[in-house]
Amino acid sequence: MRSVRTPEFAGTVFHEVRAKSVLNRVPGQSRMPFEWTVNPYRGCSHGCRYCLAGDTPVLMADGRTKPISALAVGDRIYGTERVESRRRYVTTTVLAHWTTVKPAFRLTLRDGTQLIASGDHRFLTDRGWRHVAGGACADERQILEPGDRLVGTGGFATAPKGGVDYRCGYLAGIAAGHGEPVDPQVLARAREYLTGDESISLPIEYPHVPSEEWHKGFLAGVYDVDGDFAQSRLRIGRTGRTAVPVVAEALRRLGFEYVLEDVGNRSGLYRMRVAGSLGEHLRFLHTTDPAHTGTGELSGVMLRSGMRLSVSMVEPLDLDLTLYDITTGTGDFIANGVVSHNCFARRTHEYLDMDAGNDFDSQIVVKVNAPEVLAGQLRAPRWDRQPVAMGTNTDPYQRAEGRYRLMPGIIRALADSGTPFSILTKGTVLSRDLPLLSEVSRDVPVGIGVSIALVDRELQRNLEPGTASPQARLELVRRAVEAGLPCGVFVAPVLPHLTDSVEQLDALLAAITDTGASGVTVLPLHLRPGAREWFMAWLAREHPNLVPAYQRIYARGSNADARYRRWLGARVGPLLRRHGLDRKADRAADPAEPGWPEGSLTEGTRQDQPVQQEQLTLL
Repeated sequence: MRSVRTPEFAGTVFHEVRAKSVLNRVPGQSRMPFEWTVNPYRGCSHGCRYCLAGDTPVLMADGRTKPISALAVGDRIYGTERVESRRRYVTTTVLAHWTTVKPAFRLTLRDGTQLIASGDHRFLTDRGWRHVAGGACADERQILEPGDRLVGTGGFATAPKGGVDYRCGYLAGIAAGHGEPVDPQVLARAREYLTGDESISLPIEYPHVPSEEWHKGFLAGVYDVDGDFAQSRLRIGRTGRTAVPVVAEALRRLGFEYVLEDVGNRSGLYRMRVAGSLGEHLRFLHTTDPAHTGTGELSGVMLRSGMRLSVSMVEPLDLDLTLYDITTGTGDFIANGVVSHNCFARRTHEYLDMDAGNDFDSQIVVKVNAPEVLAGQLRAPRWDRQPVAMGTNTDPYQRAEGRYRLMPGIIRALADSGTPFSILTKGTVLSRDLPLLSEVSRDVPVGIGVSIALVDRELQRNLEPGTASPQARLELVRRAVEAGLPCGVFVAPVLPHLTDSVEQLDALLAAITDTGASGVTVLPLHLRPGAREWFMAWLAREHPNLVPAYQRIYARGSNADARYRRWLGARVGPLLRRHGLDRKADRAADPAEPGWPEGSLTEGTRQDQPVQQEQLTLL
């Protein structure tokens, strides 16, 4: 056994073990609707480290930017990969997205770029990865210091405001460009500007004193006709002699250097090429915001550093701020023009004795040989291919799965043996394996269940720190359905007097309906020992007026009393029918004992059994 601590999971120890068995029989007295389960992890690492302020712009695969707070699972963005001895830009996918509140630091670069991050966050320098500040492992960390040069393009420019001046400039640029725009995005924007604003009419004339916004729109319009951006070159579209001075004036006003290129053939046409490196080309795209930017044009471009990206100052803000992080396929992303790490790979080692008292949230047992051991157990002659459920005790797609990648091998082992299986999760890392799950579902039955507690983002941050946002989980359900997989949703936990109003439940069920989910089960809060003390302390601090009501509802134990459960079932019933979610498999004879949602289990399981929450640690 090896015990591992990493700054990425501060306060958490991973105990890597070689298990003798991972296929476990559910105790005979259990009322669970299946007899077998697989748990590659014991404990859950959803409570994890977080990175950047929500308004930090992230470079998307189409060259535009989006605040990290607005990213969603499945978004295509830029990361990097090492090719031989150099690191280059590549497109990658957002696999998970989450937030928490942590002490914040401000990082200021020589070019004026500022980033707000946690002390645990790392950026790439010309001497390797460096942490923003010290921490629990400060004796081994390499910390950013003044003079360190980061790698990237420099801070991203602000997009135009998009008002009337910009729109008129854009249409004038379309008219000044040579040729006809053919990109559907360009045509749609031009049509929108012409028909959506009564103050704009044809013909579009050049103003006597163009504003800066007009110039931005004009350059975007000329570029959209036949401009191009690829590798280390950005050229504005071709124009005639009369428009060349206007293009040149706009470029000078916005601080761009350019080269005038004669197209030749006595055509009288000219093309402007924006001078400078990738940073200037991105600044042009972000400053002017053309409708057409392409996708993946940076792929293969080599990363660079420079004096203007050197660190001027790192200072604590003495504030706890809401910070965001993502998991990507490359383990990094481009945050406001610099390369940002979202996955810590270096390990420090600590050997210690394990005991049964280790905290569920901070002592994670990782069965590193789980796929191989499971494959061997499934080959045994006595294995009769009964359905296997995963996620009913600990989440197999917790963030630690992004580090250990055990589930693909487990899925393959189950499918190769012809064993039906189901997965229950609230971790969007599952999206990584949707293609594999879709593939094996042609050979064996597969069930997926996702828990989504609420749509109130602020309440979710308080109650479920370190988990993917409700919006990210809704998108996970949508993508699972689009992949041809069944997917049931647990609306759990519903909080009495906090999230059980008709309006809140109706909004959440409407959002779930839009995903195409196979079925829905609504479950009230379950306050098992340990969680009960934490939750009641939170309730007394945040909603003291509700403490007496909760003491009544949970007077007899961990479950809400039967009267509240029946009241909730009666409230939910009409909403389920309204949204077409009242399917036979989801109904329960007793509203106080809801069953498993359709799609969350596989054939061969006792799907009519009520959900036993005390055994669903995940919920």
